[in-house]
Amino acid sequence: MGMKYTPTREAAAMRFCLMNDMNQDMTSVIEAQMTAIGQRARAASRIVGCAETQAKDAALLAIAEALEAAETTLLTENRLDMEAGRAAGLEPALLDRLEITPKGVKAMAQGLREIAAQTDPVGEITDLKYRPSGIQVGRMRVPLGVIGVIYESRPNVTADAAALCLKSGNAAILRGGSEALHSNRAIAACIQQGLAVAGLPADAVQVIDTADRAAVGALIRMAEYVDVIVPRGGKGLIERISREARVPVIKHLDGVCHVYIDDRADLEKAIAVAYNAKTQRYGTCNTLETLLVAEDIADRVLPPLGRMYQEKGVELRGCARTHDLLPGIAAATEEDWYEEYLAPILAIRVVKGMDEAMDHIARYGSAHTDAIVTEDYSRARRFLREVDSSSVMVNASTRFADGGEYGLGAEVGISTDKLHARGPVGVEGLTTQKFIVLGDGHIRR
Repeated sequence: MGMKYTPTREAAAMRFCLMNDMNQDMTSVIEAQMTAIGQRARAASRIVGCAETQAKDAALLAIAEALEAAETTLLTENRLDMEAGRAAGLEPALLDRLEITPKGVKAMAQGLREIAAQTDPVGEITDLKYRPSGIQVGRMRVPLGVIGVIYESRPNVTADAAALCLKSGNAAILRGGSEALHSNRAIAACIQQGLAVAGLPADAVQVIDTADRAAVGALIRMAEYVDVIVPRGGKGLIERISREARVPVIKHLDGVCHVYIDDRADLEKAIAVAYNAKTQRYGTCNTLETLLVAEDIADRVLPPLGRMYQEKGVELRGCARTHDLLPGIAAATEEDWYEEYLAPILAIRVVKGMDEAMDHIARYGSAHTDAIVTEDYSRARRFLREVDSSSVMVNASTRFADGGEYGLGAEVGISTDKLHARGPVGVEGLTTQKFIVLGDGHIRR
């Protein structure tokens, strides 16, 4: 009988070195590919940045038509991603974002047409004024240049981001998640058809066709070719990009959204708004995660609303007073007030009034979207003024915090930063301004 082979330490070390060398070689290949993509994007940005509005709109309309014509292909490719996602154990919220339906294809096409119908901000001159020297000074709106968008799950972002970048005169480098690879390839083919129809460069929109994480690392470090990064996805992805990027980032980490029901609220409105904000869709960043209720009306609001939530299958976690009114629910912990569940789970807290509600939002909120339900005009105005979030609402569901609902056609993301864009980032949010000066041989004395 032969002896069993046992690898020596030297052999194991050699194998480790070989694997490490292979990984380094692959990373070098991807970095070289990303550099080439960045160079092409920079060249394309000079062309698309000067493109006439008619050409950009023609591309958007052609992409919309291509998407509708390719509906069967899109659904087939998306089905492959959905099957792989289920097999991999993706969470329901991610599967919900991943799925493309016939309605979703129509929504993508409609979003493109709405963006095409918008006024082109590029080249707009504002604030033109004469100075004592005789020169005129104003501002012109211009593209940012090259925009990198990194996103998970949602394949519709491929169409939305491409459209917004094109309309605003920017070149785009789009990197979707590996879970949507088939869907993104199919959408990218439609985008290329539209660019060709309009005579715009194919490199104006490049969709990265690799799931390797090294592509993300390279993209967020290419400051010479990329002007801004927009990440859309889970907190882990956005934290990594914010930490490692050498390129400015437009981001939001969490969507810890609140609805505060004031003691001067119309109770029918309040129940409708709070129910819709939580249950209309669970896996989105503008979904209600913490409900705040004024103590004077809690006994009239929470019992009927609690029954509605529980009939819908929503798990409730509440403070001590909430537990008294809704016996049997789980006790909320300190961590619950910070939590973005993206699931049928809701934290509820009874507060003394609007001041305590706003203190809670300031402490635990994520500056995404917060709403008040009240019939008191003064309180509504004060809430709008004092709550420091990217969207603040009165008597409306937080689910309206969306580029399409705001009339932007679509959004490349929702920013909770204060610079340079805030809230849903549409066409204008992907531009900046430069000063222009008009003279007639003026010289400074």
